[in-house]
Amino acid sequence: MSLKVLNTQLQDVKIIETDVFGDSRGFFTETWTKDKFAAAGIVNDFNQDNQSLSAEAGVLRGMHYQLAPFAQTKLVRVVTGVVEDVLVDIRKGSPTFGQWQGYILSEFNHRQLYVPKGFAHGFVTLTPNVNFCYKVEGTYAPEADRGIAFDDPEIGIDWPMPVAHLIMSEKDKVHPRLSEAENNFVYGEI
Repeated sequence: MSLKVLNTQLQDVKIIETDVFGDSRGFFTETWTKDKFAAAGIVNDFNQDNQSLSAEAGVLRGMHYQLAPFAQTKLVRVVTGVVEDVLVDIRKGSPTFGQWQGYILSEFNHRQLYVPKGFAHGFVTLTPNVNFCYKVEGTYAPEADRGIAFDDPEIGIDWPMPVAHLIMSEKDKVHPRLSEAENNFVYGEI
């Protein structure tokens, strides 16, 4: 089974494509093999798998991160449904600091997204009944849990639907702008 790793516009973020073998019964794909990922330059000690269900289209979860030393690298994918997954580089000194990019992840394209430490991460569901899965390196640390505003005008994320139609937690509605957020990431030091 082969593994294709694609660079993105954001420094150090990767799109992962694996072979998908399908027939009339369905399909098979190998989503994670430590040795194959290592051979492709992706070496992490993923120690936890998470899954979320978003029942409706328009659910926005984000933009989340954890402060160092509790920062987490993630490998994210969609099992059912379609999302636009959005990352913002928040590493001070990075060539892409403050820039964002969106990626379509779906049950149809089988793509995975490698999210390094130092990125704010979020997604919006484009279909109902989205099962979103992600491997993480590290564990959840409530004291280090932070976020930035999904609508920070200095970043200018272009969400695929009107903000008035987004379904969000109260917590995600009140994150500060990047310029005001607590952030201890420095490019090259994570």
